[in-house]
Amino acid sequence: MKKSPDPYPRDFDFAVIGSGLAGLTMALHLADHGRVALFAKDGLVEGSSLYAQGGIAAVLSPEDSFESHVQDTLGAGAGLCREDAVRFVVKHAPEAIRWLITEGAPFTTHDGRYHLTREGGHSQRRVVHAADATGRAVETTLAAKAAAHPRIHILTDHIAVDLITSAKLGMGGANRCLGLYALNKATGAVDAYGARLTALATGGASKAYLYSSNPDTSTGDGISMAWRAGCRTANLEFVQFHPTCLYHPQAKSFLISEAVRGEGGLLLLPDGTRFMPNYDPRAELAPRDIVARAIDSEMKRLGLDAVSLDISHKGRAFIVDHFPNIYERCLGFGYDMAEGPIPVVPAAHYTCGGILTDLRGRTDLAALYAVGECAYTGLHGANRLASNSLLECLVLGRAAAEDAIARARGHAPQAALPPWDESRVTDADEAVVVSHNWDELRRFMWDYVGIVRTNKRLERAAHRVKLLNQEIREYYANFKISNDLIELRNLVQVAELIIRSAQSRTESRGLHYSRDYPEPDRTRPPRDTILTPPHYIPTGAHPGDHWP
Repeated sequence: MKKSPDPYPRDFDFAVIGSGLAGLTMALHLADHGRVALFAKDGLVEGSSLYAQGGIAAVLSPEDSFESHVQDTLGAGAGLCREDAVRFVVKHAPEAIRWLITEGAPFTTHDGRYHLTREGGHSQRRVVHAADATGRAVETTLAAKAAAHPRIHILTDHIAVDLITSAKLGMGGANRCLGLYALNKATGAVDAYGARLTALATGGASKAYLYSSNPDTSTGDGISMAWRAGCRTANLEFVQFHPTCLYHPQAKSFLISEAVRGEGGLLLLPDGTRFMPNYDPRAELAPRDIVARAIDSEMKRLGLDAVSLDISHKGRAFIVDHFPNIYERCLGFGYDMAEGPIPVVPAAHYTCGGILTDLRGRTDLAALYAVGECAYTGLHGANRLASNSLLECLVLGRAAAEDAIARARGHAPQAALPPWDESRVTDADEAVVVSHNWDELRRFMWDYVGIVRTNKRLERAAHRVKLLNQEIREYYANFKISNDLIELRNLVQVAELIIRSAQSRTESRGLHYSRDYPEPDRTRPPRDTILTPPHYIPTGAHPGDHWP
């Protein structure tokens, strides 16, 4: 893998923070037009994109249509999708798939055609996939391309600390992003990196919860940094819980793909009876929020640790052919999917809200883009339709790159950004404080801000997160930073935003379910939850429209 030489160059045309599918897509489209710094907080191919199993939704069959894909997305979004965003992404989906194919993505074929599967919420088979490990196949393909590109400088084991803005430096004129500070995890040094244009592609914040399908990197870094820099957020109360993660003490973050239910998998109680038909006429093919709440309800009603998912009736050959990786992983934990059911539980899976952007990835801060799970474009609304997430990374990653290329000439890099100042801090004397606070955060978020919420639970969570914020601010101000402290600081900030967003929604809609307001508010049109940070500079325009 190619890395920048040491010492690293510090000024770039473009800085892309995050190396998942959105970040790699942006970097590859930008690289022919300038020098790109690609920051990866761990290895180049570690992140949520790598673990995506199901596939990428796109209209590729003559039996399907753009309108069908649009309506399925709008239906899942429970009235909060921006229709222009949905139509934009759906329209550009086939060309995004074709681009991946030209880049070498090894999608599964059947009888000379790309095999399309169906997942919950979709009315047609339209999910193109690489067996049951699509994310890994696509991520590794594009990572190899990025590593070979002479203009992409890959900085692995570098975690962004904060964005550098002209307002923070006391510069006049409109506030804009000038680059970032990043911690080199190998050396412990924090360096400033200048860029004409910067993009956040940092993923979601599901590690704020005790149980999550996401890798440890999903700590809300981009959302938190953007908030501190003055960007608004939207709809962060909508946290998607994947209905089916394998229930096993050693099966960390291992989800059982939506496609298992799409291909006939049934959810069962301990006595073997199905329960999903009691909750929704679509049964196991209902959208994820409905399935997750149904499982949560049955577990609480019967005092269960898990429910069962059974696809054994399809036969061993079918299961091994369609789900080879899931089959092998389950075998490793002692479960044979071909012989009987496997135990599953819901887990925090996807952050549907995020940094408010337009359809070019522009945020409220000039020269800053946000793409992928950290952004809110309006595609997902109150609930993400299965396999639309990787699609959004591809379509918006390309759209943002094209916009950045067109605007790069008007943004000169800052000649000399101030170095990171740690002259008044010391080495941490009680690292246990960080681990204790992390554990406390994840537990109260799971208990109080989970699948089912109440006003009282949210009040308790708000009180706890306020105390944590105070502790972490003090700790951050007095001690040298570390990867764990950066992530904890960001998670607590995003948790506060999730709680505030949930408290402001006095209805149940999509992924947000409140026992105090069990029905949607039908007295007014559906509304977004927009939170405004203290450093926000209003422009009276949609994100990005005020840019020069």
